[in-house]
Amino acid sequence: MNATSNIHLLYDRINSLKRAKDVVLLAHYYMPSELQLLEKDGGIADFVGDSLGLSLEAKNTAASNILFCGVHFMAETALLVSPEKQVFMPDPEAGCSLASSISASDIVQLRKEYPGVPVMGYINTTAETKTELDICCTSRNAVDIALSLESERIIFVPDQYMGENLRAKLKAGGKELILWKGTCEVHEQFRNDMIEMVDEDTEVLMHWEVPGDTVSVQLHKHKGIVGSTGDILKYVQESKAQKFYLASECDLGTALAKNNADKQFITPCIKCPHMKQNTIEKLLNALEAINTPDEIKFRIHLDKDIIERAKLPVMRMINF
Repeated sequence: MNATSNIHLLYDRINSLKRAKDVVLLAHYYMPSELQLLEKDGGIADFVGDSLGLSLEAKNTAASNILFCGVHFMAETALLVSPEKQVFMPDPEAGCSLASSISASDIVQLRKEYPGVPVMGYINTTAETKTELDICCTSRNAVDIALSLESERIIFVPDQYMGENLRAKLKAGGKELILWKGTCEVHEQFRNDMIEMVDEDTEVLMHWEVPGDTVSVQLHKHKGIVGSTGDILKYVQESKAQKFYLASECDLGTALAKNNADKQFITPCIKCPHMKQNTIEKLLNALEAINTPDEIKFRIHLDKDIIERAKLPVMRMINF
């Protein structure tokens, strides 16, 4: 049996189990390409998107079980907004360098150092860390949320480079950001020397988490964007350019290529090792375990107190 036949047998088995066990399958843009293909297009995913978008799909679905192909903080967020549902991961050990860079106790210490200053936390934080935040943000809404806060000073955690890029946008609005020194181990690798060979007709796509000096230099040399995953996808669809350099996780190129078949993408293959802990074999194992004693191996659990406290800054963001 060839590889193509084998993958389609796996797809058939997975889709059958999803229906039998009332499961909705969510896949992040950084998943391996075989996990990003929607069921309606011959694959297995019910929804493909960014972390918060997928959590909102989880909240809105009628399914009682959520299988989240992402990293741990994403599955936790899905549980925060849908505590009445069960949330599972193919590999619950899949973490995040940003989320692990800061803890709830770190936020407590920051509040002591900067009394009265509100704390805005990137969604890429653990549920326990979220219990100490005033409000969450995503890469898509961070600027608007920061501008909406009354304080001129804001503590922003945990991504230092995203904070540097936000500073440039918020300076005109009179906001001062106090930053934490967390980084994304994927996006921090995009430096100017990696992009120097890009020709002048190529537009540059950079995530907020790319270092600020790279962003400032490249947007001076090239047309392009710094923004969220959603911003990048929208920018490419609206741009008349034919060539783009992607300064983000390699498998975002899957969605870009699918939606823009007539355009060319240069995608240095920097992959998130945590995202890639999710495989189709582990996904199948998780599905088979649901509604059996083995499901505990794949289920995301949070104490009730953590859910109640961490949900508050997330819902403030959603309501905003």
